[in-house]
Amino acid sequence: MSADVSSASRFDVVVIGAGAAGLFCAGVAGQRGLKVLVLDHSEKVGEKIRISGGGRANFTNRDLDVRAPQRHFIGDNPNFCRSALSRYAPQQFIELVQKHGIAFHEKHKGQLFCDGSSQQIVDMLLAECAAGGVERWQPCKVGKIVSAGPGSYQIESSRGLIETPKIVVATGGLSIPQIGASDFGYRIAEQFGLRIVTPRPALVPLTFGGDAWAPYAELAGLALPVRIETGAKKEKMAFLEDLLFTHRGLSGPAVLQISSYWKPGAPLTLDFAPGVNVAESLGEAKLRSKKRIANELATLVPSRLADAWVGQDPALQRPVNEAADKALAALSERVARWQIVPSGTEGYKKAEVTAGGVDTRDLSSQTMESKQPGLYFIGEVVDVTGWLGGYNFQWAWASAHACAQAL
Repeated sequence: MSADVSSASRFDVVVIGAGAAGLFCAGVAGQRGLKVLVLDHSEKVGEKIRISGGGRANFTNRDLDVRAPQRHFIGDNPNFCRSALSRYAPQQFIELVQKHGIAFHEKHKGQLFCDGSSQQIVDMLLAECAAGGVERWQPCKVGKIVSAGPGSYQIESSRGLIETPKIVVATGGLSIPQIGASDFGYRIAEQFGLRIVTPRPALVPLTFGGDAWAPYAELAGLALPVRIETGAKKEKMAFLEDLLFTHRGLSGPAVLQISSYWKPGAPLTLDFAPGVNVAESLGEAKLRSKKRIANELATLVPSRLADAWVGQDPALQRPVNEAADKALAALSERVARWQIVPSGTEGYKKAEVTAGGVDTRDLSSQTMESKQPGLYFIGEVVDVTGWLGGYNFQWAWASAHACAQAL
């Protein structure tokens, strides 16, 4: 290396990435007595925390089962996350939040949000870093990283040469490029011979192309609770959540959840009246009502959706008592089991997280150290992806904590 090594800045640990996992790991490691440097190419820290949860940061999920955390996570080896998540549970992070006097509430299904702004979580992490004497260089571009013999790395940066025995890569995934997401972590992994599980957008809205979507594009803004499922047999996955119609397709918690399991070309099956026997309800209406079918259907689903469906079939544009049994049966089936094949996703721009990443076969589940000694990977850059609802933040905290303990 051409740079002058004698003038290099020396640290016990260099953490690359000032997001949730990177800042938390740096704070814990610093408070354990290590000399820690955090590098990030962006001026701002924790941008993903700041914009998450509608600006209130859904920072963990109380319902995470520490005995079987893999239930809420996907990846080539979902069991990989078990060690870290069982050793640093949601309750431990909640206690840290309480220690910093941050008020929070549970929205539903165990999801915890700040009462105030998500900036409180960012400030808490920075305070933890300050308590550990962590140094931060921002903005700072990282150039070449080379192994300079056993137990030594040299990092070329826009602020000079750095020497360290340990590097923690906490650079996140590819989602939300507008706040600085990059493939840097994957490039470092590949440089040192680690495998990558092909990244893809996850927790992402789904799109539906062509004229077939035209009648539903007009429903943009409509939200309702549904049961949504995809996959067959052992791979079948279903969620009971709210759905949102958009101009280009479907979004909302139901779709974001199922998107992590959906495979291109596979259909989705939606039940728009979960828990209701639609055929029975319409059959009874036929015996006692002279209202139009759309009006009767609107007692089961939102009227805009009822109108959109009925409007596509002349056999349904009449009073319910005059409808053919066959037409009502077909309508019932459609409401309870609407099958539709997405054309794709909204991509990384709208994806909350990135699935795939550094292959867990090349990492220790205990310490997050890779097969390359002294090189660690934590958070979203790893092939561990949680459900919507605070699970990905909990993985960030838990993987960071496991790594910091090992450093």
